[in-house]
Parts: sequence; C-alpha cells; structure tokens
Amino acid sequence: MKPFNQYFDHTLLKADATEVQVMKVLSEAARYQFAAVCVNGGFVSAAAEYLQETDVKVATVVGFPLGASTSEAKAAEARIAIADGADEIDMVINIGAVKDGRWDYVRYEIYLLAQLCHEAKAKGGGPVLLKVILETCLLTDDEITLACQMAKKAEADFVKTSTGFSTGGATVHHVELMKKTVGDALQIKASGGIRSLADARAMIEAGADRLGCSASAAIMEEYQAEE
Repeated sequence: MKPFNQYFDHTLLKADATEVQVMKVLSEAARYQFAAVCVNGGFVSAAAEYLQETDVKVATVVGFPLGASTSEAKAAEARIAIADGADEIDMVINIGAVKDGRWDYVRYEIYLLAQLCHEAKAKGGGPVLLKVILETCLLTDDEITLACQMAKKAEADFVKTSTGFSTGGATVHHVELMKKTVGDALQIKASGGIRSLADARAMIEAGADRLGCSASAAIMEEYQAEE
C-alpha cells in the first residue's frame, strides 16, 4: 500500500472560491505532499507556479459539473488547462448520453480527451492523465458498469465517482462496482462526501486509488494523531 498522503487529491472547486482560499489549499497540498491538488481552470496557472518545486500534481476539471457541454468544448478546456500547467484532467462524462444509451458517443468523447491528454506532456515529462467523472448518484449499476467499460475501451486512466455537486457523493458500493468492472486496467477515484479518516479508509478498502477531498488536511491530521 502506498503512503497514506498519496491517496489524496486535495480539492477546492466551489464557485465562490477566492484566491486566498485557493492559496491555502495549495499550501496544505505542499505541506502534506498530496498526490495532487484539484482546482478550477482559472487557478491552474497559479497552482502550477506555486507547486513547481514539489511533486504535487495539478489537476483541474472540464465540462464541470454537468457534463452537458459539447465534446469540442471539453477538449478546448483541456487544451487550455494543459497549456497552463495541468498534469491531470478530470472530465465529466455526458450523463444524458449515458441515460440515452448513446454509448458510441460516450466512448468517442472519452477517447477524444484521452488522446489529447496522452499526446501532451505534463511538467514531470509524462503524459497528462485523464479521469472520467461518472456522477454515480445519477446512474444505475448497469449504467455505471457500461460507463466504466467505455472509459476502459477509450483508454482513460481513471474512472471517478462524483463531482460533489449533484445529489450524492462516493459510496462504498459504487467504488466496489467500479473496481469489479475495470480491475487493474484503470485506477479509481472516489470523491464527494469523504470527510473523515473512517470515510477515507472505507473507500480505499473498497478499491479507490485516489480520494478527492476538501477535507484532506483534516483527515491527515486525524491520521497522524492516530499514528
């Protein structure tokens, strides 16, 4: 098992997030050496500059939080973010297309973003990673399974549970289902509603490789106190 701090994408995606609040999150990410920090696109360049001497990756979101923008708009967002220094892209799947069963469209869109990311170069020299946000609270188990299969076929790097801005966040059941579907071919990010050390451990035990949390620093303090 990897070091506990390396499970976290320390996250601030609220619409009213201020520069001061974002800088606090960046400072916490550097302090705890989290795997990544996840901020909205407007803060990517500042995050990349702040974290350039660290191993903390910069992640951002595209098509967020609804997933209903065009594939071309999502690709444009991703290109700008990568140019600004993003190492990882968390895209929201087209949830309506999933509900309609338009799986060719779903797979094409993920593939478009995956190829764009993998052809780019992150600051560490490797490819930019693509995480596909499913918004599991809006999907049936069958839809989650099929969406995971599409992400796998389209060569994404991660499947991710939630935006944290819909009707629910990550659940153990959904993480287990995603893990059962993708195995070791893709990594899994659980996000939304992970607020305690117990929550974090439950998601890791269910199969999560990353945890998207705004409470990452508090969870680390709880973990260190216990240790």
